[in-house]
Amino acid sequence: MLGCQRACARAAGLPDTDAPAALPVPAPGNGAAVADTGAGLVDLRFRTLLGTAAWSRLPAAVRARFSKRLGPGAAVTYAGEIVESRKSRIGRLLAQICRPIGAPLPLGDDIAVPAVVTVTEDARGGGQFWTRMYGRVRGFPQVIHSAKRFAGPTGLEEYLGCGFGIALTVSADDRALHFHSHHYFLSFGRLRWRLPGWLAPGALTISHVDRGDGGFAFVLVLWHRLFGEIIAQTGMFRERPGPARMPRLEPTAASIGAGT
Repeated sequence: MLGCQRACARAAGLPDTDAPAALPVPAPGNGAAVADTGAGLVDLRFRTLLGTAAWSRLPAAVRARFSKRLGPGAAVTYAGEIVESRKSRIGRLLAQICRPIGAPLPLGDDIAVPAVVTVTEDARGGGQFWTRMYGRVRGFPQVIHSAKRFAGPTGLEEYLGCGFGIALTVSADDRALHFHSHHYFLSFGRLRWRLPGWLAPGALTISHVDRGDGGFAFVLVLWHRLFGEIIAQTGMFRERPGPARMPRLEPTAASIGAGT
């Protein structure tokens, strides 16, 4: 989509021209999810989805961010601010309609407000939990929860709430990693219903664009085949230093005896 390509170019600080064509993505494989490099575990799941050629094309900083394997109790946090946010009337309506499933789309259009993204490992589901918090000029911040799981026909799915999810494909160019909606679905236990194209909210692209200065841009664009761009948001982030994992508190004899 040209709108997403231009948004990514602006986020990377490049001229407003078409982005390089992304390399094709192979079908998901069953390669190992983790490798031990001697310096710690490396997550291979995104690399496996992309394939070696596309993965190698990414900036080193992007490869490093998407190779973090988080252990129990560990989290990685990215902090920054929203620098661009806009919605059409259809986009505003859609964001409100999605409130019952956890409000996964930005509700407001405030800019220059703080934003925080935290990623933790989903040990049970074999994926990652993503928690996004967006500040607002008035009122409490908006908090969005989702879970990425390496499953389904495309090899990657994002679960939003109330059984609603998105099957994703991935692509890469020399400055960004892109997540594209392949289709939307509803699941209830073992039952799964794929939403028909006419009922889908639009083509969603989320891009992780390297800035070349230690930071990155998070670019979200939702494009509808009839209404064009209906939602767009850009946030600038940097990784926030923190402990590798939270310390585990062991019960002591004194605490047990005191009933605490």
